[in-house]
Amino acid sequence: MADTLRDIPEFIEKELGESLQARTDALGTFKELGAPDLCHIIKVNAKPGVKETSSYHYVSGIDASSSASLAAYLNSLTYALDETHAWFSKGASWRIRSGVYCCYNAFSRVDVRVEVKIPGGVESYAVNVRGERQEATAAIWQETYITAMLRSILYSDDANYRIPGFRKLDPIADTAAETRFFEAAEQMFFRGWLLGSNPEIQVPTIVNNHLTAAIMKYCQESFRFDLAVKFFERLFEREPEVASLLAQSYIGTDEELKAINVLYEALKQFPQSYALLHVQADFLRGKGKLEMALRLAKQAVNCAPSEFITWAKLTEVYIDLGDYESALLTLNSCPMFTFNERDLQRMPKPAKAHLPIRADIDLGLIDDETGREHEVDPALLRLPAPSLRGTFSSAYGLLTRLVSKIGWDELLRCRSLVFVMEEEYRMQKEAEESVRKGGKARSIHHDEEHHIEVPTREHLLSPNGTPIPIIKISTESEREREMEEAEQEARAKVEAATAALDLEKTEEGDQSLEDIKLDDLSLSSDKEDNDKDNEKDNEDKDDEKDSEDKGDEKDNEDKDNEKTETKVKPESNETEEPKGKSIEKPRIAAASEDDEEKEEEEVELSFSFSNKRLCDRWLDNLFMVLYEDLRQYTIWRAEVQHYRQAQAPYRKSGTDWEIYGDLATRLHHKEEAKDAYQRCVDQKFSAKALVRLLEIYADEGKLHKAMEVSVKLCVYHERWYHETIFPTAIAYNMNKLIQSDGWAKVHNTLVALNTSPAVFKLMSRYLTRAKTFEVPGFAR
Repeated sequence: MADTLRDIPEFIEKELGESLQARTDALGTFKELGAPDLCHIIKVNAKPGVKETSSYHYVSGIDASSSASLAAYLNSLTYALDETHAWFSKGASWRIRSGVYCCYNAFSRVDVRVEVKIPGGVESYAVNVRGERQEATAAIWQETYITAMLRSILYSDDANYRIPGFRKLDPIADTAAETRFFEAAEQMFFRGWLLGSNPEIQVPTIVNNHLTAAIMKYCQESFRFDLAVKFFERLFEREPEVASLLAQSYIGTDEELKAINVLYEALKQFPQSYALLHVQADFLRGKGKLEMALRLAKQAVNCAPSEFITWAKLTEVYIDLGDYESALLTLNSCPMFTFNERDLQRMPKPAKAHLPIRADIDLGLIDDETGREHEVDPALLRLPAPSLRGTFSSAYGLLTRLVSKIGWDELLRCRSLVFVMEEEYRMQKEAEESVRKGGKARSIHHDEEHHIEVPTREHLLSPNGTPIPIIKISTESEREREMEEAEQEARAKVEAATAALDLEKTEEGDQSLEDIKLDDLSLSSDKEDNDKDNEKDNEDKDDEKDSEDKGDEKDNEDKDNEKTETKVKPESNETEEPKGKSIEKPRIAAASEDDEEKEEEEVELSFSFSNKRLCDRWLDNLFMVLYEDLRQYTIWRAEVQHYRQAQAPYRKSGTDWEIYGDLATRLHHKEEAKDAYQRCVDQKFSAKALVRLLEIYADEGKLHKAMEVSVKLCVYHERWYHETIFPTAIAYNMNKLIQSDGWAKVHNTLVALNTSPAVFKLMSRYLTRAKTFEVPGFAR
């Protein structure tokens, strides 16, 4: 016997048990459902002196409800060892000495392990994140079973959960296994929030988590909503919020009246449940009642403003209504979360990988020509959109839906209407700078344009011809004596200023203002105000200098007169306009300043951002991602049109066509995507392109083409140890065809394809399962 397994992948270790140690070290990094199950075996040779070897492989779909089922899987591997025959006898005999099966429990965050010794006994235990052993109780086994089933259902076709040599078995093979799963799920339902949720949901709840997502996926992809109705009706009696899931199941069975009644009763008890509001909003959107759906979506946002899905739902409703500006603003308000990668453990590099091919696999159907391609457009490989994950991918989907509705130019126009553009922001900053320096700049500007010669202090005369005395700041010792002189001088200046104003009003062409030095004017309204100031100064001599520097003090008691006082500094030409009576300015200067003030106000109004918002950086990045997608799409379509007009063949590599198909799919151009995927599979085998074509053909009802694609995908899955029948993309689309055309027609179409017996047997499994589980259309 050889040291490898037959039809089962293996990775040969360099050192015994290094994969188990790596898994123990990685337990603390698992955040949600954990890594796939790990099966580790040790093989020995009966010949003396031959070193024992160890290997491991990944597996899912095994019944992990007890140690007996896992031990049975390990024991089955003993019958999978390859047999090699010599000329007259068998070769050296290899056998499995022991094995360890590891299955992660996402509820208790432990790794449940079953160790089998052949011959010998079976030992089961749990290992926590610290590497410590603990007992595997009945409760832990039930949690482990549910966790393993959820991984098999949710990640059956997940591109982010693919590992080389990952063996996937059917998790629910018969109706008894289905009943057992739903019974266990009912017992663990109210603890499902411990498992986490989809990346678009920040806080898992009892109705939004991986457990409810797996149940809904299982029922929706088989179109057996009656199974979901029975399951959620029992839970609805214990928890009214389950009405959101029950109502979706009722709608799936075309019992809309029951769904509305259930939602009505539940919302009376939980008016703040966004899950209930979303089901109602989706129902109204389907009926065309968009205004009512909008109110519900807004209420959902108010109930859960920190959740991405509430804002995304509101954005979708705005797009349906055609309010694209509000849709952009709502999309900009979405809270974004960091995407957590799938829980996958990192293994040391193996000494050898054994990936066998089954003898009955027709490799001609899955001939992969990827290695023979050399001309791949590097610009297509650099597109950033395929790397988006989680909330960013969902937000980009909403953005592409917007651009498919209104076009790129209209999207940019809407963007400029609701968001502050860079040019506007720059002009606003410049306007603010000019306003900040406005007063000083205007005075300099007027001095240059309207130069007025001001006489020196020595030559300044009052209107009556007498010289105006100079006020000096007194020292602290002479203050009491000089305060009285200052009052008299201030009164004289008030009289002089009043006379100058009267003279200017009567004689318009007179240059009497040139005879008045405005800087030396210290105006006060009356003597009572000055007396009060002097009394206050005498009472508090410590603050005399400070009060003199500040100058202006308002008298709150006397509201009939306004007191205005100008600070007077010795030998200073700086001016400060009085706050009481204003001195009339020359007409030219006044008109010029009025015009500048109007222009300044117009600038401020034209660049007012009171109705605009700043675009978040992540949304700005998505606009750039969208621009790259649209640029490449436009180049592609222009080249196709050019070659078509020139009646020349348009040649691209298979990988290029696959990328073009993904690009057209993202931008919602279905016909162009279909054409690109068809050209891709004509040049090479591409599982991704075939899955997309299968979805398109199933939606269009093209049974024959859909079955041809299903045959290729089925052989491809079997080649890479993907033995799961349901839930998979093949099973979902075949159930869709069975529901529309009937089981008999689908079966006859498969027979008409005239495939090999081995391939026909593989494809018949999907039809047999549809009949066993009574998928809608199985009786036709």
